[in-house]
Amino acid sequence: MEFAEFFSLDKIHFLIALLISVINAVLLVLIAKKFLQILQISGYKIRGYAVWLADTKAKYLSRILMLCFLSLASVLVTNALFDVANNHLEFSYFGLIFYVYFSIVFIINMVKMPQKTPLVQTRRMSRITTLLFLICFVTSLFLIWLADAYLPFLSTGVITLTPILLPIFVPLVHFILVPLEWLIRQNYIIRARRKLAKMPNLIKIGITGSFGKTSVKHILNIMLSQKYDVCMSPHSFNTPMGLTKVILKYLKPDNQILIAEMGARQIGDISYLCKLIEPQHGIITGIGLQHFETFGSEENIIKTKNELVLALPQDAVIVFNGDSKNSKLLFKECENKNKFLVSLGKKSEVEVENVEFSKNGIKFDLKYKDESVSCQTNLLGQHNLLNILLSASMAIKLDLNLEQISNAIKELEPINHRLQPIQKDNMIILDDAYSSNEEGAKAALDVLKTFDDKIKICITPGIVELGKEEGRINENFGKLLAKTCDFVIIVNKVNAESLKKGLISGKFSEGKIIFTENLEEAKQKLNQLIKPDEQYVVLFENDLPDNYT
Repeated sequence: MEFAEFFSLDKIHFLIALLISVINAVLLVLIAKKFLQILQISGYKIRGYAVWLADTKAKYLSRILMLCFLSLASVLVTNALFDVANNHLEFSYFGLIFYVYFSIVFIINMVKMPQKTPLVQTRRMSRITTLLFLICFVTSLFLIWLADAYLPFLSTGVITLTPILLPIFVPLVHFILVPLEWLIRQNYIIRARRKLAKMPNLIKIGITGSFGKTSVKHILNIMLSQKYDVCMSPHSFNTPMGLTKVILKYLKPDNQILIAEMGARQIGDISYLCKLIEPQHGIITGIGLQHFETFGSEENIIKTKNELVLALPQDAVIVFNGDSKNSKLLFKECENKNKFLVSLGKKSEVEVENVEFSKNGIKFDLKYKDESVSCQTNLLGQHNLLNILLSASMAIKLDLNLEQISNAIKELEPINHRLQPIQKDNMIILDDAYSSNEEGAKAALDVLKTFDDKIKICITPGIVELGKEEGRINENFGKLLAKTCDFVIIVNKVNAESLKKGLISGKFSEGKIIFTENLEEAKQKLNQLIKPDEQYVVLFENDLPDNYT
Protein backbone atom coordinates (compact mmCIF):
# COMPACT_ATOMS: atom_id res chain seq x y z
CA MET A 1 0.00 0.00 0.00
CA GLU A 2 1.37 3.43 -0.97
CA PHE A 3 1.47 5.92 1.88
CA ALA A 4 -0.84 8.23 -0.10
CA GLU A 5 -3.39 5.42 -0.30
CA PHE A 6 -3.43 5.27 3.48
CA PHE A 7 -5.10 8.67 3.52
CA SER A 8 -7.79 7.42 1.16
CA LEU A 9 -8.73 4.47 3.39
CA ASP A 10 -11.99 4.40 5.20
CA LYS A 11 -12.18 7.86 6.75
CA ILE A 12 -13.12 6.58 10.19
CA HIS A 13 -10.15 4.18 10.26
CA PHE A 14 -7.80 6.99 9.24
CA LEU A 15 -9.17 9.38 11.86
CA ILE A 16 -8.85 6.66 14.49
CA ALA A 17 -5.25 6.07 13.37
CA LEU A 18 -4.58 9.80 13.82
CA LEU A 19 -6.17 9.77 17.28
CA ILE A 20 -4.22 6.66 18.31
CA SER A 21 -0.99 8.28 17.11
CA VAL A 22 -1.69 11.42 19.17
CA ILE A 23 -2.53 9.40 22.29
CA ASN A 24 0.54 7.24 21.80
CA ALA A 25 2.78 10.28 21.38
CA VAL A 26 1.48 11.67 24.69
CA LEU A 27 2.10 8.34 26.43
CA LEU A 28 5.60 8.09 24.98
CA VAL A 29 6.55 11.58 26.18
CA LEU A 30 5.37 10.64 29.69
CA ILE A 31 7.18 7.27 29.56
CA ALA A 32 10.34 9.12 28.47
CA LYS A 33 10.34 11.28 31.61
CA LYS A 34 13.23 9.38 33.24
CA PHE A 35 15.37 9.61 30.09
CA LEU A 36 14.61 13.34 29.83
CA GLN A 37 15.44 13.84 33.51
CA ILE A 38 18.84 12.17 33.13
CA LEU A 39 19.59 14.23 30.02
CA GLN A 40 18.77 17.38 31.99
CA ILE A 41 20.81 16.59 35.12
CA SER A 42 23.71 15.57 32.84
CA GLY A 43 23.80 19.16 31.65
CA TYR A 44 22.37 18.09 28.28
CA LYS A 45 25.57 16.19 27.58
CA ILE A 46 25.07 12.85 25.87
CA ARG A 47 28.14 11.39 27.57
CA GLY A 48 26.46 11.67 30.96
CA TYR A 49 23.28 10.15 29.53
CA ALA A 50 25.27 7.23 28.09
CA VAL A 51 27.15 6.71 31.37
CA TRP A 52 23.81 6.47 33.19
CA LEU A 53 22.56 3.81 30.77
CA ALA A 54 25.75 1.83 31.34
CA ASP A 55 25.94 2.32 35.13
CA THR A 56 22.33 1.31 35.70
CA LYS A 57 22.94 -1.70 33.45
CA ALA A 58 20.08 -0.44 31.26
CA LYS A 59 17.48 -1.47 33.84
CA TYR A 60 15.07 1.12 32.45
CA LEU A 61 15.49 -0.42 29.01
CA SER A 62 14.53 -3.80 30.43
CA ARG A 63 11.44 -2.26 32.04
CA ILE A 64 10.42 -0.73 28.73
CA LEU A 65 11.05 -4.05 26.98
CA MET A 66 8.72 -5.71 29.48
CA LEU A 67 6.10 -3.03 28.80
CA CYS A 68 6.37 -3.69 25.06
CA PHE A 69 6.28 -7.47 25.48
CA LEU A 70 3.18 -7.50 27.70
CA SER A 71 1.38 -4.99 25.49
CA LEU A 72 2.24 -6.74 22.23
CA ALA A 73 1.24 -10.14 23.63
CA SER A 74 -2.13 -8.72 24.74
CA VAL A 75 -2.71 -7.17 21.32
CA LEU A 76 -1.84 -10.39 19.46
CA VAL A 77 -4.12 -12.49 21.64
CA THR A 78 -6.98 -9.99 21.26
CA ASN A 79 -6.49 -9.76 17.49
CA ALA A 80 -6.53 -13.55 17.22
CA LEU A 81 -9.74 -13.79 19.26
CA PHE A 82 -11.50 -11.22 17.07
CA ASP A 83 -10.05 -12.55 13.78
CA VAL A 84 -8.51 -9.23 12.82
CA ALA A 85 -6.53 -10.93 10.05
CA ASN A 86 -9.74 -11.37 8.03
CA ASN A 87 -10.33 -7.63 7.75
CA HIS A 88 -12.16 -7.19 11.03
CA LEU A 89 -10.17 -3.97 11.59
CA GLU A 90 -12.86 -2.55 13.84
CA PHE A 91 -11.78 -5.06 16.50
CA SER A 92 -8.03 -4.30 16.19
CA TYR A 93 -8.36 -1.41 18.63
CA PHE A 94 -9.46 -3.49 21.63
CA GLY A 95 -5.97 -4.86 22.31
CA LEU A 96 -4.67 -1.32 22.68
CA ILE A 97 -6.66 -0.99 25.91
CA PHE A 98 -4.07 -3.24 27.56
CA TYR A 99 -1.22 -1.15 26.11
CA VAL A 100 -2.71 2.05 27.50
CA TYR A 101 -3.28 0.38 30.88
CA PHE A 102 0.28 -1.00 31.11
CA SER A 103 1.69 2.37 30.01
CA ILE A 104 -0.27 4.25 32.67
CA VAL A 105 0.92 1.80 35.35
CA PHE A 106 4.51 2.31 34.11
CA ILE A 107 4.11 6.11 34.25
CA ILE A 108 2.57 6.07 37.74
CA ASN A 109 5.43 3.91 39.04
CA MET A 110 7.93 6.36 37.53
CA VAL A 111 6.19 9.32 39.20
CA LYS A 112 6.14 7.57 42.60
CA MET A 113 9.88 6.87 42.54
CA PRO A 114 11.75 9.22 44.94
CA GLN A 115 13.84 11.78 43.09
CA LYS A 116 16.65 13.97 44.34
CA THR A 117 16.51 16.30 41.33
CA PRO A 118 13.11 16.10 39.61
CA LEU A 119 12.69 16.98 35.95
CA VAL A 120 12.21 20.74 35.61
CA GLN A 121 10.01 21.84 32.72
CA THR A 122 12.24 24.70 31.57
CA ARG A 123 11.78 26.38 28.21
CA ARG A 124 14.51 24.18 26.79
CA MET A 125 12.85 21.04 28.12
CA SER A 126 9.52 22.25 26.68
CA ARG A 127 11.15 22.51 23.26
CA ILE A 128 12.60 19.03 23.64
CA THR A 129 9.30 17.47 24.73
CA THR A 130 7.40 19.23 21.92
CA LEU A 131 9.76 17.90 19.26
CA LEU A 132 9.76 14.47 20.92
CA PHE A 133 5.95 14.48 20.77
CA LEU A 134 6.00 15.32 17.03
CA ILE A 135 8.55 12.60 16.25
CA CYS A 136 6.59 10.05 18.25
CA PHE A 137 3.35 11.06 16.50
CA VAL A 138 4.84 10.78 13.00
CA THR A 139 6.54 7.48 13.86
CA SER A 140 3.30 6.04 15.25
CA LEU A 141 1.31 7.03 12.17
CA PHE A 142 4.00 5.67 9.86
CA LEU A 143 4.15 2.32 11.68
CA ILE A 144 0.35 1.98 11.55
CA TRP A 145 0.48 2.53 7.79
CA LEU A 146 3.31 -0.01 7.51
CA ALA A 147 1.35 -2.60 9.49
CA ASP A 148 -1.81 -2.00 7.45
CA ALA A 149 0.21 -2.54 4.29
CA TYR A 150 2.35 -5.53 5.27
CA LEU A 151 1.21 -6.87 8.67
CA PRO A 152 -2.59 -6.53 8.74
CA PHE A 153 -2.81 -9.09 11.54
CA LEU A 154 -0.91 -6.67 13.78
CA SER A 155 -2.65 -3.49 12.51
CA THR A 156 -2.64 -0.61 15.02
CA GLY A 157 -1.10 -2.90 17.63
CA VAL A 158 2.29 -2.12 16.11
CA ILE A 159 2.49 1.00 18.29
CA THR A 160 3.11 -1.24 21.32
CA LEU A 161 6.69 -1.51 20.03
CA THR A 162 7.31 2.26 20.00
CA PRO A 163 8.43 2.69 23.65
CA ILE A 164 11.63 0.81 22.85
CA LEU A 165 12.60 3.66 20.51
CA LEU A 166 12.64 6.25 23.32
CA PRO A 167 16.27 5.76 24.46
CA ILE A 168 17.23 6.65 20.86
CA PHE A 169 14.63 9.35 20.28
CA VAL A 170 15.63 11.41 23.35
CA PRO A 171 19.28 11.99 22.28
CA LEU A 172 18.12 12.35 18.66
CA VAL A 173 15.82 15.22 19.61
CA HIS A 174 18.65 16.77 21.62
CA PHE A 175 21.01 16.68 18.61
CA ILE A 176 18.37 18.13 16.28
CA LEU A 177 17.86 21.09 18.62
CA VAL A 178 21.57 21.77 19.33
CA PRO A 179 21.91 24.61 16.74
CA LEU A 180 18.72 26.31 17.99
CA GLU A 181 19.77 25.96 21.62
CA TRP A 182 23.18 27.44 20.83
CA LEU A 183 21.53 30.52 19.26
CA ILE A 184 19.17 30.92 22.22
CA ARG A 185 22.03 30.51 24.70
CA GLN A 186 24.13 33.11 22.86
CA ASN A 187 21.21 35.54 22.95
CA TYR A 188 20.90 35.18 26.73
CA ILE A 189 24.65 35.52 27.21
CA ILE A 190 24.80 38.67 25.06
CA ARG A 191 21.94 40.19 27.07
CA ALA A 192 23.68 39.27 30.33
CA ARG A 193 26.97 40.81 29.21
CA ARG A 194 25.20 44.00 28.15
CA LYS A 195 23.57 44.26 31.57
CA LEU A 196 26.92 43.77 33.32
CA ALA A 197 28.52 46.37 31.03
CA LYS A 198 25.97 48.91 32.30
CA MET A 199 27.21 48.30 35.87
CA PRO A 200 30.94 49.21 35.66
CA ASN A 201 31.24 49.70 39.44
CA LEU A 202 29.85 46.26 40.29
CA ILE A 203 32.36 44.16 42.26
CA LYS A 204 32.27 40.57 40.96
CA ILE A 205 33.62 37.67 43.01
CA GLY A 206 34.04 34.16 41.59
CA ILE A 207 34.11 31.11 43.86
CA THR A 208 35.23 27.70 42.66
CA GLY A 209 36.61 24.45 43.99
CA SER A 210 35.63 20.81 44.27
CA PHE A 211 33.69 21.32 47.49
CA GLY A 212 32.65 24.09 49.86
CA LYS A 213 31.61 26.52 47.09
CA THR A 214 27.98 26.88 48.14
CA SER A 215 28.77 27.17 51.85
CA VAL A 216 31.46 29.83 51.27
CA LYS A 217 29.08 31.70 48.94
CA HIS A 218 26.35 31.85 51.61
CA ILE A 219 28.78 32.83 54.39
CA LEU A 220 30.42 35.53 52.28
CA ASN A 221 27.01 36.88 51.31
CA ILE A 222 26.00 37.32 54.97
CA MET A 223 29.32 39.00 55.74
CA LEU A 224 29.39 41.42 52.81
CA SER A 225 25.72 42.30 53.33
CA GLN A 226 26.80 44.03 56.57
CA LYS A 227 28.19 46.83 54.37
CA TYR A 228 27.18 46.28 50.75
CA ASP A 229 24.07 45.56 48.66
CA VAL A 230 24.90 42.02 47.51
CA CYS A 231 23.49 39.74 44.82
CA MET A 232 24.36 36.07 45.34
CA SER A 233 23.70 33.30 42.83
CA PRO A 234 20.92 31.29 44.54
CA HIS A 235 20.71 27.53 45.07
CA SER A 236 23.46 25.87 43.04
CA PHE A 237 23.22 28.15 40.01
CA ASN A 238 26.81 27.62 38.85
CA THR A 239 26.53 26.86 35.11
CA PRO A 240 26.58 29.31 32.17
CA MET A 241 22.79 29.37 31.85
CA GLY A 242 22.36 29.36 35.62
CA LEU A 243 24.57 32.43 36.06
CA THR A 244 22.99 34.09 33.02
CA LYS A 245 19.63 33.68 34.75
CA VAL A 246 21.10 35.21 37.93
CA ILE A 247 22.30 38.28 36.00
CA LEU A 248 19.09 38.79 34.03
CA LYS A 249 16.60 37.94 36.80
CA TYR A 250 18.22 38.55 40.19
CA LEU A 251 20.88 41.24 39.67
CA LYS A 252 19.46 44.69 40.49
CA PRO A 253 20.83 48.09 39.35
CA ASP A 254 21.61 49.09 42.96
CA ASN A 255 23.59 45.91 43.76
CA GLN A 256 27.22 46.65 44.61
CA ILE A 257 28.58 43.10 44.67
CA LEU A 258 27.83 39.95 42.66
CA ILE A 259 28.95 36.63 44.18
CA ALA A 260 29.07 33.92 41.52
CA GLU A 261 29.51 30.24 42.34
CA MET A 262 31.34 28.54 39.45
CA GLY A 263 30.90 24.81 38.87
CA ALA A 264 32.67 22.55 36.39
CA ARG A 265 32.65 19.01 35.09
CA GLN A 266 35.29 19.31 32.40
CA ILE A 267 38.23 21.45 31.27
CA GLY A 268 37.16 24.87 30.00
CA ASP A 269 33.97 25.18 32.06
CA ILE A 270 35.38 27.75 34.51
CA SER A 271 37.10 29.68 31.73
CA TYR A 272 33.76 29.96 29.91
CA LEU A 273 32.05 31.26 33.06
CA CYS A 274 34.83 33.81 33.62
CA LYS A 275 34.33 35.21 30.10
CA LEU A 276 30.69 35.76 31.00
CA ILE A 277 31.13 37.19 34.52
CA GLU A 278 34.63 38.76 34.26
CA PRO A 279 35.25 38.45 38.02
CA GLN A 280 37.60 40.88 39.77
CA HIS A 281 38.28 38.72 42.84
CA GLY A 282 38.20 35.00 43.60
CA ILE A 283 38.12 32.30 46.24
CA ILE A 284 39.53 28.82 45.64
CA THR A 285 37.98 26.38 48.12
CA GLY A 286 39.15 22.79 48.56
CA ILE A 287 40.18 20.88 45.45
CA GLY A 288 39.69 17.12 45.51
CA LEU A 289 38.48 14.33 43.27
CA GLN A 290 34.87 15.48 42.94
CA HIS A 291 33.58 14.68 39.42
CA PHE A 292 36.75 12.70 38.71
CA GLU A 293 34.63 10.55 36.40
CA THR A 294 33.97 13.40 33.96
CA PHE A 295 37.35 15.16 34.34
CA GLY A 296 39.33 11.96 33.77
CA SER A 297 42.28 12.89 36.00
CA GLU A 298 43.22 14.88 39.09
CA GLU A 299 45.48 17.04 36.90
CA ASN A 300 42.48 18.08 34.80
CA ILE A 301 40.52 19.02 37.94
CA ILE A 302 43.35 21.24 39.22
CA LYS A 303 43.85 22.80 35.79
CA THR A 304 40.15 23.64 35.51
CA LYS A 305 39.97 25.29 38.96
CA ASN A 306 43.05 27.34 38.05
CA GLU A 307 41.10 28.82 35.13
CA LEU A 308 39.53 31.26 37.63
CA VAL A 309 42.98 32.37 38.85
CA LEU A 310 44.22 32.90 35.29
CA ALA A 311 41.12 34.92 34.37
CA LEU A 312 41.48 37.40 37.25
CA PRO A 313 43.27 40.77 36.84
CA GLN A 314 46.70 41.27 38.40
CA ASP A 315 45.32 43.41 41.24
CA ALA A 316 42.65 40.85 42.17
CA VAL A 317 42.26 39.58 45.71
CA ILE A 318 42.51 35.78 45.59
CA VAL A 319 41.99 33.65 48.70
CA PHE A 320 43.18 30.04 48.67
CA ASN A 321 42.34 27.14 51.00
CA GLY A 322 45.67 26.33 52.63
CA ASP A 323 44.35 23.08 54.12
CA SER A 324 43.78 21.65 50.64
CA LYS A 325 46.92 20.24 49.00
CA ASN A 326 45.80 21.09 45.48
CA SER A 327 44.53 24.56 46.36
CA LYS A 328 47.87 25.23 48.08
CA LEU A 329 49.62 24.14 44.88
CA LEU A 330 47.69 26.74 42.88
CA PHE A 331 48.60 29.38 45.47
CA LYS A 332 52.30 28.69 44.93
CA GLU A 333 51.91 28.94 41.15
CA CYS A 334 49.78 32.10 41.30
CA GLU A 335 51.69 35.29 40.34
CA ASN A 336 49.10 37.81 41.55
CA LYS A 337 50.36 40.17 44.24
CA ASN A 338 47.17 40.10 46.33
CA LYS A 339 47.03 36.36 46.95
CA PHE A 340 46.31 34.94 50.40
CA LEU A 341 46.59 31.46 51.83
CA VAL A 342 44.41 30.74 54.85
CA SER A 343 44.68 27.65 57.01
CA LEU A 344 43.41 26.39 60.34
CA GLY A 345 46.67 24.63 61.09
CA LYS A 346 49.27 27.24 60.13
CA LYS A 347 49.85 30.95 60.54
CA SER A 348 48.16 33.18 58.00
CA GLU A 349 47.21 36.85 57.72
CA VAL A 350 43.70 36.13 59.02
CA GLU A 351 43.63 33.50 61.77
CA VAL A 352 41.39 31.79 64.27
CA GLU A 353 42.44 31.16 67.88
CA ASN A 354 40.99 29.59 71.02
CA VAL A 355 38.71 27.35 69.00
CA GLU A 356 36.04 25.30 70.81
CA PHE A 357 34.05 22.74 68.80
CA SER A 358 30.87 21.31 70.28
CA LYS A 359 27.64 19.69 69.20
CA ASN A 360 26.02 23.14 69.47
CA GLY A 361 28.42 24.99 67.20
CA ILE A 362 31.83 26.70 67.27
CA LYS A 363 33.35 29.41 69.46
CA PHE A 364 36.61 31.10 68.42
CA ASP A 365 38.54 34.33 68.20
CA LEU A 366 39.07 35.86 64.77
CA LYS A 367 42.41 37.66 64.51
CA TYR A 368 43.68 40.09 61.87
CA LYS A 369 46.99 41.85 62.40
CA ASP A 370 46.82 43.23 65.96
CA GLU A 371 43.05 43.06 66.26
CA SER A 372 40.92 40.21 67.57
CA VAL A 373 37.20 39.62 68.06
CA SER A 374 35.21 36.83 69.74
CA CYS A 375 32.90 34.87 67.44
CA GLN A 376 30.23 32.24 67.85
CA THR A 377 28.24 30.28 65.24
CA ASN A 378 25.65 27.53 65.11
CA LEU A 379 27.48 25.93 62.18
CA LEU A 380 29.06 22.57 62.93
CA GLY A 381 32.45 21.16 62.09
CA GLN A 382 36.01 22.13 61.33
CA HIS A 383 35.29 22.45 57.62
CA ASN A 384 32.73 25.20 58.33
CA LEU A 385 35.28 27.06 60.42
CA LEU A 386 37.60 26.99 57.41
CA ASN A 387 34.76 28.22 55.18
CA ILE A 388 34.25 31.12 57.61
CA LEU A 389 37.98 31.90 57.51
CA LEU A 390 38.02 31.93 53.70
CA SER A 391 35.02 34.24 53.61
CA ALA A 392 36.32 36.52 56.37
CA SER A 393 39.64 36.94 54.54
CA MET A 394 37.84 38.18 51.41
CA ALA A 395 35.50 40.39 53.48
CA ILE A 396 38.45 42.05 55.25
CA LYS A 397 40.10 42.80 51.91
CA LEU A 398 36.83 44.44 50.85
CA ASP A 399 37.03 46.80 53.85
CA LEU A 400 34.80 45.13 56.41
CA ASN A 401 35.97 45.43 60.01
CA LEU A 402 36.15 42.57 62.49
CA GLU A 403 33.07 43.73 64.38
CA GLN A 404 30.95 43.59 61.21
CA ILE A 405 32.30 40.12 60.43
CA SER A 406 31.62 38.89 63.97
CA ASN A 407 28.01 40.13 63.73
CA ALA A 408 27.62 38.27 60.44
CA ILE A 409 29.03 35.06 61.92
CA LYS A 410 26.33 35.16 64.63
CA GLU A 411 23.67 35.25 61.88
CA LEU A 412 24.96 32.17 60.04
CA GLU A 413 22.54 29.26 59.86
CA PRO A 414 23.14 25.76 58.47
CA ILE A 415 22.32 25.44 54.78
CA ASN A 416 19.71 22.83 53.94
CA HIS A 417 21.19 19.33 53.54
CA ARG A 418 24.72 20.50 54.36
CA LEU A 419 25.34 19.12 57.84
CA GLN A 420 22.06 20.64 58.97
CA PRO A 421 21.05 19.53 62.51
CA ILE A 422 17.38 18.59 62.98
CA GLN A 423 15.89 17.55 66.34
CA LYS A 424 13.27 14.80 66.13
CA ASP A 425 12.01 13.16 69.33
CA ASN A 426 14.94 11.26 70.88
CA MET A 427 17.04 11.63 67.74
CA ILE A 428 19.25 14.36 66.30
CA ILE A 429 19.52 14.14 62.51
CA LEU A 430 22.63 15.54 60.84
CA ASP A 431 21.42 16.11 57.29
CA ASP A 432 24.49 16.13 55.05
CA ALA A 433 22.65 14.57 52.13
CA TYR A 434 23.17 17.18 49.41
CA SER A 435 26.40 15.66 48.14
CA SER A 436 29.60 14.19 49.50
CA ASN A 437 33.32 14.13 48.91
CA GLU A 438 36.26 12.55 50.70
CA GLU A 439 37.11 15.59 52.81
CA GLY A 440 33.48 16.48 53.54
CA ALA A 441 32.71 12.94 54.70
CA LYS A 442 35.66 13.04 57.13
CA ALA A 443 34.46 16.39 58.46
CA ALA A 444 30.92 15.05 58.93
CA LEU A 445 32.23 12.08 60.91
CA ASP A 446 34.29 14.43 63.09
CA VAL A 447 31.06 16.25 63.95
CA LEU A 448 29.34 12.92 64.63
CA LYS A 449 32.08 12.08 67.17
CA THR A 450 31.19 15.12 69.26
CA PHE A 451 27.90 13.42 70.21
CA ASP A 452 29.70 10.97 72.48
CA ASP A 453 26.66 10.51 74.74
CA LYS A 454 24.44 9.16 71.96
CA ILE A 455 24.17 6.06 69.78
CA LYS A 456 25.66 7.04 66.43
CA ILE A 457 24.16 5.83 63.13
CA CYS A 458 25.26 6.71 59.61
CA ILE A 459 23.06 6.24 56.53
CA THR A 460 25.06 6.51 53.33
CA PRO A 461 25.46 5.21 49.76
CA GLY A 462 29.13 6.16 49.93
CA ILE A 463 30.81 8.72 47.71
CA VAL A 464 30.16 8.66 43.95
CA GLU A 465 31.37 10.15 40.66
CA LEU A 466 34.97 9.23 41.47
CA GLY A 467 35.71 7.00 38.50
CA LYS A 468 38.50 4.49 39.08
CA GLU A 469 39.21 5.99 42.53
CA GLU A 470 35.72 5.22 43.84
CA GLY A 471 36.50 1.79 45.32
CA ARG A 472 39.61 2.94 47.20
CA ILE A 473 38.02 6.08 48.61
CA ASN A 474 34.88 4.29 49.78
CA GLU A 475 36.93 1.55 51.43
CA ASN A 476 38.80 4.26 53.36
CA PHE A 477 35.46 5.87 54.19
CA GLY A 478 34.31 2.51 55.56
CA LYS A 479 37.33 2.40 57.88
CA LEU A 480 36.45 5.85 59.24
CA LEU A 481 32.83 4.79 59.74
CA ALA A 482 34.07 1.81 61.76
CA LYS A 483 35.88 4.13 64.19
CA THR A 484 32.88 6.43 64.66
CA CYS A 485 29.53 4.65 64.30
CA ASP A 486 27.51 2.13 66.26
CA PHE A 487 25.42 1.18 63.20
CA VAL A 488 25.88 1.79 59.47
CA ILE A 489 23.05 1.57 56.97
CA ILE A 490 24.35 1.27 53.40
CA VAL A 491 22.03 2.51 50.65
CA ASN A 492 22.08 0.95 47.17
CA LYS A 493 24.63 -1.51 45.80
CA VAL A 494 26.85 1.00 44.03
CA ASN A 495 29.49 1.17 46.82
CA ALA A 496 28.19 -1.53 49.15
CA GLU A 497 31.13 -3.93 48.76
CA SER A 498 33.80 -1.23 49.16
CA LEU A 499 32.13 0.22 52.26
CA LYS A 500 31.68 -3.23 53.79
CA LYS A 501 35.31 -4.11 53.11
CA GLY A 502 36.46 -0.94 54.87
CA LEU A 503 34.11 -1.50 57.82
CA ILE A 504 35.20 -5.12 58.31
CA SER A 505 38.89 -4.19 58.08
CA GLY A 506 38.16 -1.57 60.75
CA LYS A 507 36.92 -4.35 63.10
CA PHE A 508 33.30 -3.23 62.79
CA SER A 509 30.68 -5.84 63.72
CA GLU A 510 29.16 -7.29 60.53
CA GLY A 511 25.85 -7.65 62.37
CA LYS A 512 25.66 -3.86 62.67
CA ILE A 513 25.95 -3.31 58.91
CA ILE A 514 22.54 -3.03 57.26
CA PHE A 515 22.09 -3.11 53.48
CA THR A 516 19.13 -1.43 51.77
CA GLU A 517 18.06 -0.87 48.16
CA ASN A 518 17.03 2.78 48.51
CA LEU A 519 16.68 5.66 50.95
CA GLU A 520 13.05 4.87 51.80
CA GLU A 521 14.00 1.35 52.85
CA ALA A 522 16.93 2.80 54.85
CA LYS A 523 14.52 5.05 56.77
CA GLN A 524 12.34 2.03 57.56
CA LYS A 525 15.36 0.14 58.89
CA LEU A 526 16.31 3.19 60.95
CA ASN A 527 12.85 3.27 62.56
CA GLN A 528 13.27 -0.39 63.50
CA LEU A 529 16.59 0.39 65.23
CA ILE A 530 15.33 3.33 67.28
CA LYS A 531 14.27 2.54 70.86
CA PRO A 532 12.27 5.11 72.87
CA ASP A 533 14.52 4.91 75.95
CA GLU A 534 17.78 5.64 74.06
CA GLN A 535 19.28 8.82 72.55
CA TYR A 536 20.51 8.78 68.96
CA VAL A 537 22.34 10.92 66.44
CA VAL A 538 21.86 9.96 62.79
CA LEU A 539 24.11 11.21 59.99
CA PHE A 540 22.68 11.16 56.48
CA GLU A 541 25.89 11.35 54.47
CA ASN A 542 25.15 11.88 50.77
CA ASP A 543 22.11 10.99 48.72
CA LEU A 544 22.63 9.30 45.38
CA PRO A 545 21.97 11.51 42.38
CA ASP A 546 19.16 10.25 40.15
CA ASN A 547 21.59 8.97 37.51
CA TYR A 548 22.61 6.25 40.01
CA THR A 549 19.07 4.95 40.53
